[in-house]
Amino acid sequence: MTPELIVEYASVTAIAILVVALLLTVYRAVIGPTLPDRIIALDMLVGIVIGFIAVIALRTGYTLYIDIAIALGLVGFLATVAFARFVLARGRVGEGEANEAGPRQSSMTSPAQQEQQTEPVKKRVAKSAAPKTTGTTKPRKASKPAAPVGKEAK
Repeated sequence: MTPELIVEYASVTAIAILVVALLLTVYRAVIGPTLPDRIIALDMLVGIVIGFIAVIALRTGYTLYIDIAIALGLVGFLATVAFARFVLARGRVGEGEANEAGPRQSSMTSPAQQEQQTEPVKKRVAKSAAPKTTGTTKPRKASKPAAPVGKEAK
C-alpha cells in the first residue's frame, strides 16, 4: 500500500465523517431550542468547515488553504465571543425597568410623551410609598439589634 493511497483513503473517510457532522450540526442550528444551542452549533460549523479546508489542502497539496483555515478559525472565535456577550447582555438589559415603569417605551416617542406616559406610574409609586394612617396609631416598640454572627458571636 503506497502513502498516496493511504492519504486518499484517509481523506475520503474524513470527508464522510465531516459530512455527517455537518448535517447533524445544521440540524441543531435550525432546530436548537435555545439561542445558546444555536450559537454553539454555529461555532461547530466553523470548526467543521476548517476541517473540510484542511482535508482539501491535504488532497491538493496547496498550502495556502491552511492560512485560510487559520483566518477562519480566528474570525469564528471572535464571532462566538460576540454572540456570548450578546446573550449575557440580553439578560441584563431592562430587568428592573419592566417592574417599575410598566410596558417598555417606544424609541419613536418624544421625551415629553414618555414623561406623560410615565406620570401615572410615578403617582402610583408615590401613593404606595406614602404611609397609611388610620384613626388610631400606636407607637411601635424598638426592635432588638440582631445577634452577632461568625467571629463576633464568640
